[in-house]
Amino acid sequence: MNAPSPATSAPNHAQRARVLKALAHQSRLLMVEALASGPRCVCELRELVGADLSTVSKHLAVLRHAGIVVDERRGKEIYYHLAAPCVLDFFTCIEALCKRPTPHTLRTFPLARIQRAPR
Repeated sequence: MNAPSPATSAPNHAQRARVLKALAHQSRLLMVEALASGPRCVCELRELVGADLSTVSKHLAVLRHAGIVVDERRGKEIYYHLAAPCVLDFFTCIEALCKRPTPHTLRTFPLARIQRAPR
């Protein structure tokens, strides 16, 4: 039996990077979080983000090309929904990382200072 070649068994880092880059913007994160509760029309997402339609459409295109969302036309409206709801699990992981102290935060706010009881 042949072992898989490194090229076929190695993770596709370029695709992973594309997904991570697609999520690396506050407006796109807001939209993905909103889509967690169900499909939303572009007009709702525009209001949520507070940007013009052109900007929101560009953000949605980035998310769509990364495979995170899909669109569906309903009459004159275009609705988006999550194609990969598992991305929300990734958000949970990120939140845990954000709450964890890092060496930088420990230097800035020494643990002894944080744990000391008020006088």
